[in-house]
Amino acid sequence: MSTYLLVHGAWHSGQAWERVVPLLASAGHRVVAPSLTGYGDKVHLLSPEVGLDTHVDDVVRLIIEEDLTEVVLVGHSYAGLVISSAANQVPDRIARLVYLDAMVPEDGESAADVQPVTRALIDLALKSDSGWRVPPLPERPPPSGLFGVTDPADVAWLRTMLSDQPVRCLQQPVRLDNPAVNKIPRTHIHCTVGMPEGMTRRPVPAIQPNGAPAQVWELPTGHDCMITMPVELAELLLKLG
Repeated sequence: MSTYLLVHGAWHSGQAWERVVPLLASAGHRVVAPSLTGYGDKVHLLSPEVGLDTHVDDVVRLIIEEDLTEVVLVGHSYAGLVISSAANQVPDRIARLVYLDAMVPEDGESAADVQPVTRALIDLALKSDSGWRVPPLPERPPPSGLFGVTDPADVAWLRTMLSDQPVRCLQQPVRLDNPAVNKIPRTHIHCTVGMPEGMTRRPVPAIQPNGAPAQVWELPTGHDCMITMPVELAELLLKLG
């Protein structure tokens, strides 16, 4: 039995994994899909003080309090930053890092470094009436849709879980200064349909930090693959358990 810890991306909540969790659990694995501070059942905690470090603490605290070990730590989108810094703090508890259509940072980088288009979102938030709220990206025509979701019923469901993101999440740097984190194997899963204009994806180096060949899989769907292709995503994740 493996433990899958599924970490949602910006603007979303743990509810985004609702279609994937039972598929992993029915295969006999433990699955945890929390909402980070400021989202879902924690939306009342949204504030200017919430940042990347807050979300890293959310994940690390959960791992320690639940005594999770041999964790397959999955980070979607922005949460690529979250799982990187979390693994840096508790590398002995992480069996694998999975970057699910995610930002893949180096030590000291922020979201704005990894995804330069993010700088425009930061500027808009700082100049807005609130001075810190980053609203969800707008829905676009297919195939981009709303975070890659185009089915009207799914779009309506997705809207129920979206909330603003604090700008500090995009400004604070990742910490990857623990040599032990480089020993953790990595898997990259890329969604290949409907990438929004201006978004870029860094090439995955042929060799992982641990010296093994890179493992890169693709899903022919939009960004929120846990909503649009939950069965196919679960099948990939189960290969890692």
